[in-house]
Amino acid sequence: MGDPTLAIIAGAGVLPRMLSQALTASGRPHLVCRPHGLEVEIDDAEEFYFERSISFFRSLEQRGIRQVVMVGKFHRPRALNIMRFEGSTLMAAPRILASLRKGDDASLRALAEIIEELGLEVVGVEEVAPNLLPEPGLYASRLPSEADRADVERAAHIVEAISMVDVGQGAVVAGGLCLATEALPGTDAMLDWVASSRALGPEAPRSGVLYKAPKLQQDRRMDLPAIGPTTVAKAAAAGLSGIAWEARGALLLDAERTMADAERLGLFLWARQPIR
Repeated sequence: MGDPTLAIIAGAGVLPRMLSQALTASGRPHLVCRPHGLEVEIDDAEEFYFERSISFFRSLEQRGIRQVVMVGKFHRPRALNIMRFEGSTLMAAPRILASLRKGDDASLRALAEIIEELGLEVVGVEEVAPNLLPEPGLYASRLPSEADRADVERAAHIVEAISMVDVGQGAVVAGGLCLATEALPGTDAMLDWVASSRALGPEAPRSGVLYKAPKLQQDRRMDLPAIGPTTVAKAAAAGLSGIAWEARGALLLDAERTMADAERLGLFLWARQPIR
């Protein structure tokens, strides 16, 4: 297939594996790399240290890599080894660490800028594997009711509002009332909280929706929202009617299982045409 010109910088979760499989199926050779200390779902991922990241990215360029895609969940480094730093990364460290205080999107954007200054192009999933981003349409179960659609619209406006301050990518709305918004703990924690706070009985009718979309100022090459089997299970446990997201703005993880689980549990999955 030729020498690879693309490197996946893999975070936690299923997405790096999905992307790697999609690239392999399309015949595109690639490398997979991961930060030291981060467990990923690809066994042969090449490890690199944050403290030596500048040298590492330079080595990728020297090996013929021209494009980099960053996918999965990335955790901010909790402890750095000052003895492990090499000079060029040490010079860039204040810039990177300062961005960590501004939110996830700002941190990833700062890292992307540094990577591109080294001669590599940072690209997104949409460019290298667009089939992983669902087009507008219904992907499971029944059509959303008028009440469901109203809740989705309300949640979309809320997500847009919180995105302006780089807070989160999701919200839960039921009957026009905002039950929760996503913050640093993530979607799963938000849905767990909704499930515990609603205290619905097993026979209670389902109501409310989860909506996810990229932040307004988000660099869409990185950290797109995702919906997967765990999202479906937790939305069902929270008594919701369904899940909606911005079409072409979120990833459907393990799509066949996600759609089958939603069908079985009676939740709609709706990729909503973006208004903006």
